Amino acid sequence: MSKPLVFKPINIARWLIWSGFAILLIVTPLIFSSGGSLSLLSQIGTVMIFGLSFNMLLGQGGMLSFGHAVYSGLGAFFAIHAMNLIAAGSMVFPITLIPLIGGIAGMCFGILFGYVTTKKSGTTFSMITLGMVELVFACSLMFPSFFGGEGGISTNRVIGQSFLGITYGPQIQVYYLIAFWLFISTIGMYAFTQTPLGRMVNAVRDNPERVEFVGYDTQWVRYLTLILSAFFAGIAGGLSAINFEIVTAENVSAVRSGAVLLFTFIGGVGFFFGPLIGAVIGVFLTVMLSDLTKAWQLYLGVFFILIVMYTPGGIASIIMMNLRVAKFGMFKRVWPAMWKLVLAGAFTTFGIIIGVEMLYQRTLEATQSSIINLFGVTVDTASHTAWLVTLVIIAVGIFACSRLKGGFSRHWGDVNTEIEEQMRRAQA
Repeated sequence: MSKPLVFKPINIARWLIWSGFAILLIVTPLIFSSGGSLSLLSQIGTVMIFGLSFNMLLGQGGMLSFGHAVYSGLGAFFAIHAMNLIAAGSMVFPITLIPLIGGIAGMCFGILFGYVTTKKSGTTFSMITLGMVELVFACSLMFPSFFGGEGGISTNRVIGQSFLGITYGPQIQVYYLIAFWLFISTIGMYAFTQTPLGRMVNAVRDNPERVEFVGYDTQWVRYLTLILSAFFAGIAGGLSAINFEIVTAENVSAVRSGAVLLFTFIGGVGFFFGPLIGAVIGVFLTVMLSDLTKAWQLYLGVFFILIVMYTPGGIASIIMMNLRVAKFGMFKRVWPAMWKLVLAGAFTTFGIIIGVEMLYQRTLEATQSSIINLFGVTVDTASHTAWLVTLVIIAVGIFACSRLKGGFSRHWGDVNTEIEEQMRRAQA
């Protein structure tokens, strides 16, 4: 008996989202075309892949890893050694596929280390991964023939004859290579969330006892997920090796693991696209902001604390909550109170930044000069007037925030209560 035909309509929204993502990757370097911008965009692309691979563990599997840099870093080392072998004529392999070598290396180490780390879950898993990254970092200094010691391993990405004019010498070509692998990797990691294994790792995250009750081995679910996550982390490492043309012990350090945890959490671990947002913000705070101020680590730490305290769902949760309000046509009810609170918050932040920069100038650069240029204005940090004006700005901003917060919270709560009621009536 023939199977009946079933019509499945095309998911237009999904096609639009993926097409928009591809167009954005293509158009962005045409808008930001300077060398520095292209270098920054390339770094953001590799961090996006790294963050998405980390979120396969934390966001989808509930596995807080402090050692995810092991897989990207070792993938980067294998990729850069492969590039050097190609340059020496000992190996024939296209540079375009070098990230695949990093991915395979990351996957192999995921098979090796993951079998040990995934035997436990929760806090124990986190502590084992922390020990693992410290072990690999120590080995990177003990075996200089492979890891290059403190200087690392360097290479030249321009190897052999050009293909269709592509040599990967210009940064724009490297960007489009990273963009290509970012798009493919993002599709692959999103497809994973729709597979039975992807659904099962969500179940293991939410209720491991019930998963074991229905007959699944939770350790193997975590193990297989970690292997796939390590594969994509290795791809990010391979791309990083091509982009920077050097790999050092820092690539397998706990600092790198902590950075991807920070960025992913800021973006939002509960949403697939959260690490993409986190990568943009994280690279901006660590690369661009570090060139502008010596206090960039303070700003990053404070920003992370505020996210944890007030929006544990990350920036992605803020976006999705506002989109839900807009979808139900109620955004105009919260906007009048929202923009006032946002303006007051920006005013307070402005005052705090001035105060922090003046304090840094006064304490760290006092031997050179007490004069500092802030937002195009010359300020003397030794002047009592400057400190008084700064304190007044902060006090006014805090007072305005405290007065406006209650009204916004009331409007926001009423709107979301009505939305919940509408959703319940629709389900009934």
